Amino acid sequence: MTAPIPGKVVAVTVKPGDEVEPGRPLVVLEAMKMENELTADQAGRVAAVRVAPGDTVEAGAVLIELE
Repeated sequence: MTAPIPGKVVAVTVKPGDEVEPGRPLVVLEAMKMENELTADQAGRVAAVRVAPGDTVEAGAVLIELE
């Protein structure tokens, strides 16, 4: 999963090894004073979490890796 827009990571709701279903919230990203909840678009297992709350990310940055 990549960041659709630049912003600040407010929350990460999963950890490596978690099983996720489509629609499950993974990351909350703040951009322009609005919080955007990013959800899984497919089922899988979280292989890696590349960000932490407080991180600033650019559009296209890898946030979560699913396998």
